[in-house]
Amino acid sequence: MPSPDRPDWDTYFLDIARAVAARGDCTRRQVGAVLVKGSRVRSTGYNGTAPGRPGCLAGACPRGRKTTVEVPAGSPYDDCIATHAEANALLYADGRQDTEGSTLYLTTEPCAWCQKLIRAAGVAQVVWPGCRIIAP
Repeated sequence: MPSPDRPDWDTYFLDIARAVAARGDCTRRQVGAVLVKGSRVRSTGYNGTAPGRPGCLAGACPRGRKTTVEVPAGSPYDDCIATHAEANALLYADGRQDTEGSTLYLTTEPCAWCQKLIRAAGVAQVVWPGCRIIAP
């Protein structure tokens, strides 16, 4: 009989995604992603700039320097310098053998641009708090 304190797989991987999100380099929000295949973490990603480049927390992002009045929620990310968590997790995976048929755990719903990347990478399922989507 499983222990009532032992988390199920979804809870376990969503908790890891939340921990990964804490590394996010954005003044507006931190997002985490965990790519899983066969109950094993294959890759993680958080939103931030390219390695070695100044990020939002260092004041380098034009979007991050604006107020929420100047950039309301849902505005386009045209002036954002960060790579999204989902994209980073897919970039750091070990090729198609890691992404094809995998599950991607996220701290929030992916944007339309990331959804395209997720489909192109062959991810089978996407999970974020309160939701599980079978990728087309």
